[in-house]
Amino acid sequence: MKKLITAAAAALVSLGTLQAQTYDVLDQVRNDPRKSWAMEGPHRLEASDIGVMSKAPKGYKPFYISHYGRHGSRTCWSADVYKTIHQLFTEANEKGLLTPTGEEFYKLYEDFYLIPLINAGDLVPLGYEQHKTIAQWTYDHFPEVFKGNKKVRAVVTTSQRSIVSMASFCVSLKGNSPKLDIYQESSHTGMTVAAPTSAPKQLRRYFKGQLDTVKAESWESFARRKIDVDRFLGTFFTNLDFIDKYDGGKTWIIDDIYSLIAGHHNYSEPIFDKFISPDDMLAIWEVSNYYSYLCDQTQRWGNIPLLEDVISKAEAAIADPTMAANLRFGHDYVAEAFLCLINANNCGKTLERADDVKYWFQSYNIPMATTILFVFYNNKKGDVIFKVIWNEHEATLPQLPPVEGCYYRWSDFKAWAQRLIAEHPEIDNPED
Repeated sequence: MKKLITAAAAALVSLGTLQAQTYDVLDQVRNDPRKSWAMEGPHRLEASDIGVMSKAPKGYKPFYISHYGRHGSRTCWSADVYKTIHQLFTEANEKGLLTPTGEEFYKLYEDFYLIPLINAGDLVPLGYEQHKTIAQWTYDHFPEVFKGNKKVRAVVTTSQRSIVSMASFCVSLKGNSPKLDIYQESSHTGMTVAAPTSAPKQLRRYFKGQLDTVKAESWESFARRKIDVDRFLGTFFTNLDFIDKYDGGKTWIIDDIYSLIAGHHNYSEPIFDKFISPDDMLAIWEVSNYYSYLCDQTQRWGNIPLLEDVISKAEAAIADPTMAANLRFGHDYVAEAFLCLINANNCGKTLERADDVKYWFQSYNIPMATTILFVFYNNKKGDVIFKVIWNEHEATLPQLPPVEGCYYRWSDFKAWAQRLIAEHPEIDNPED
């Protein structure tokens, strides 16, 4: 009878997860403007933004953590964003095409942009603090994993912002448990794990489906449906014809302005927020969110090497009680694609209608310093279960039957992953 009750409860949880996807995401973004910053916004680590951790099933204790973390807060990843906005508004100013609002924006921007331009793509102080705080949170919730003469192995991409993020995380762990043996690696070969789709060409792997053309509404078409481009840009410019010569035209110019306004919350006072209305920010967020979804529809398969690494390293840790954690530090496009690959919270669902994407995939869940934890537990019998924690919130894996709540059998996950990999075998490198 107890097993039947448990199965029924699990079915209700699964049904609730599916039904929960229909809530009005746009209302949530409207009521919490921070969400409209999406992937350009900082990881929120206030107490009210952190989830409550459930108790593990009776008899199980944590012993190992497998981690992937996006670098912390940074300036805009490309200097081109700052340069394009500078060139656009400077040209409009010289031609007398700025509205009063455009003139106000231009003056503020010219006083602001040079320092972030020089430091484009670099980690900012908030980014360092984020990973320090996340490491502390991880230690506080799973101290038994790190106590004693344990080993931590960390690998990171070759980007400055990711390397410093890794250092911050590891320094924080070491401060809590001085006996930890921590090794940090940043190499081009390490990219095969930390950012598989950006690994050196000689080492990059491709998988069935990764290079397929996405059969969905184009991003440009979706953007034209959602954003009144001329009205938005007309806030700044009296004539829009000159904008068409800029790379990507009007739509991409709006994306650059959005990246600036959303991203500057990582390193500056919000001096630009007043230049974009809540309704415009909401529409642009939905368009940006759809773009991220399109990227992940096929690129998720390119992250199979990361999935394989999570599995192989976990298997080694199960056999080695001295291994505390494997840490990996990289980028948003890896974190989001990997979460879609493993179908965390059902975000890997393939959808036919572009307007439905926001109900299943939300880019505000991939902020700066996004963190994914696989926390492993065992009991005296040696049975291994695990749960996934996504930005300090427990996640579901609806394709698997839970042991209890959000805890799953490791053997079930491995079997599911093996089937997934078999359905998407490695293919020849198209560049050969």
